Amino acid sequence: MTHPKTDRVIDARGLEPPEPFVLTMDALDHLPKGEKLLLQLYREPLPLYKALLNNGFAYESERTPDGTVEILIWHAPA
Repeated sequence: MTHPKTDRVIDARGLEPPEPFVLTMDALDHLPKGEKLLLQLYREPLPLYKALLNNGFAYESERTPDGTVEILIWHAPA
């Protein structure tokens, strides 16, 4: 699946916890520096935000009109 923000997308809107968290962390283990990952959910992943910051990632989130929360994730600058 591609998206205007990035070609790397995890659509986890139909998944139950902790699957979105596990899929996201696994994908980030293989994310090349300079690339971004987009995670789509129906709720704010508050535990994920803390894990991202603790593991050297930056993110921005946005709620779309259909209620999807889109979290764009990338390696934080050193």
